[in-house]
Amino acid sequence: MSFTLHRGSSPLLVSIPHLGTEIPPELRPLYDPRALAVEDADWHLDRLYDFLPALGASVLQPRYARYVIDLNRPPDDTPMYPGASNTELCPTRFFNGDALYAEGRAPPAADLAARREQYWRPYHEALQAELARIRQQHGFVLLWDAHSIRSQIPWLFDGRLPDLNIGTADGASADASIAQAVVAAASASPAYSHVLNGRFKGGYITRRYGRPAEDVHAVQLEMCQSVYMQEAPPFAYLEPLARRVQPTLRSMVGGALDACKALYGR
Repeated sequence: MSFTLHRGSSPLLVSIPHLGTEIPPELRPLYDPRALAVEDADWHLDRLYDFLPALGASVLQPRYARYVIDLNRPPDDTPMYPGASNTELCPTRFFNGDALYAEGRAPPAADLAARREQYWRPYHEALQAELARIRQQHGFVLLWDAHSIRSQIPWLFDGRLPDLNIGTADGASADASIAQAVVAAASASPAYSHVLNGRFKGGYITRRYGRPAEDVHAVQLEMCQSVYMQEAPPFAYLEPLARRVQPTLRSMVGGALDACKALYGR
């Protein structure tokens, strides 16, 4: 199985599409040896979000690394951020712009299509099915798309990112009251900087599945890894930092869920 789905009891579904760190053995020889350390993974988010069972959340997470296929990109590989550096559906570069594959080993189009069928499609079918199940049970869904990234990556963005980057596709993927609740929770923790719909407005998952008119509200959180882990190898989870940010993170997710329930009189 290329993903794991835990079904919860509340109207909350958390997707962590870049958590995976495995590269299938048959693909490993294609990559630059550096790629096998999967430095651009969204490290440790399952551990950081360990409060999700208490919220009754469903959680969907992949087994394989984004270097195999990026689950947060559209199947036709349309760039998510026109005019900026982008990584593709099947990435060919590290986040610093270096080539991901060994010279002459980048996969041909037929192999990319096979990866889309083998890894991308099952994740999205599971995501759609779980959204449908939750909406049928509760009448609405909050989809939280969880991400993390190094705080400084010049190839992708200038300067240093805010610690907490909240995305609702410029307001299209979630009711404004939900975004306001997330921002309010972030603002209550002045130790962490935050922005709404800044450099990261939400990727494919947020934009594709966030449909407020259809009772599905989606929020992406792209958080700086510096607030909970070591950003350089060995990418260690830093427990004291993580414990400090977890109450803010829980408040943001919980605030979004409460605001979503309030919309439906729950």
